[in-house]
Amino acid sequence: MKKINLSQISQSPAPVRVGCFILCLLVLWLPFAVPIYLILEDSNLESILTMVILYAEFIFLLKLWGKRVYQKPEILSDYGLEFSRLNGVDFVQGLSIGLISILIVFSLQGLLGWLVWQQPKVFLLKIILEGLLVGFGVGFAEELLFRGWLLDELERDYNLNLAAWTNAILFAVAHFIKPLEAIIHTLPQFPALVLLGLTQVWGKLGKRGRLGLPIGLHGGLVWGYYIINVGELTKYSGVVPDWVTGVNNNPLQGIMGVLFMGGLALWMRKN
Repeated sequence: MKKINLSQISQSPAPVRVGCFILCLLVLWLPFAVPIYLILEDSNLESILTMVILYAEFIFLLKLWGKRVYQKPEILSDYGLEFSRLNGVDFVQGLSIGLISILIVFSLQGLLGWLVWQQPKVFLLKIILEGLLVGFGVGFAEELLFRGWLLDELERDYNLNLAAWTNAILFAVAHFIKPLEAIIHTLPQFPALVLLGLTQVWGKLGKRGRLGLPIGLHGGLVWGYYIINVGELTKYSGVVPDWVTGVNNNPLQGIMGVLFMGGLALWMRKN
């Protein structure tokens, strides 16, 4: 039986390489995910277990992909995932920018009278710590996936500008892998997600390819929104339509969020 030379995949076009990787990931993940969905009745526990398994297998496959396809055993460092003081500083900087940016958006809406601040209905410190963990998890997983592996695959075939825009659009599209009704309901956030994707690409480039800033920035945005949303710290006054402030109280689903992300993207592009 002829042995398959996995290094030949590296000579294939980017869409083929990306497709092969995703197919391999699904082959590894589905045997674990399907029984979990069939056995468990708690949807939250289902989601947590399947996502933890998915990202654990994703990192395993990344290392195998680098070693067998590109002959790079330490490919994670090529993606920008390095454990260094500089990357740590970048992470803290990004985390601060993300958190402060969310607070600015909501504070501005408060000053305009579009929302009112409320006393937290739950223990706020618990929400803050939970939000930090959730933000870090989401930021780490999504940035390693999109600004790490996927951006690297695109840059191997395309110029930087095309790779950046393709990466940002695919990042936004990936957030709409859901039922049609949910897609239609959350469609207003698509432009803001594209802008967030561009912001993250430019942020990585500005840090010489390190992922610390994008992970931190993404995590900070999620962290800030988690604190305000889960902590129920705001209530919209209804002075302006929700397409201005954000559908479902999500600032990314409104004009305010698009303008905010556009400004953040331009600022990141210049730095």
